[in-house]
Amino acid sequence: MLLDVVFSLDSVITTVGMVDELVVMIVAVIVAVAIMLLAAEAISAFVDRHPTIKMLALAFLLLIGVTLVAEGLHHHIPKGYIYFAMAFSVFVEVLNLAARRKRRPGEPVHLRPSYIKDTLPTGQPTSG
Repeated sequence: MLLDVVFSLDSVITTVGMVDELVVMIVAVIVAVAIMLLAAEAISAFVDRHPTIKMLALAFLLLIGVTLVAEGLHHHIPKGYIYFAMAFSVFVEVLNLAARRKRRPGEPVHLRPSYIKDTLPTGQPTSG
């Protein structure tokens, strides 16, 4: 229940930072609370399996916090920039999750094959 309260408060802060209309804020908070009550265990298990999601969520909170501070100082940041940054971050995280799913645990991610063959441990090419 405490987790639901924390996420509800987070939803309030986020909606205040992202929208200007009261009705949208109220609906967003109600939907967020409903989702947390219904899916708290599944979301918690997913986040435990993928710790980078925690970092992404914290980065979003930091982004919203900076936006709220900027708005408080009468410096308007267009919401489109914020939405794009968040969407791009989620897209990159989805790519990372997909890349991690395709490899075995503990195996490093290889971006390209190595083209260096026939070298000695010192880095000198072998003859032949």
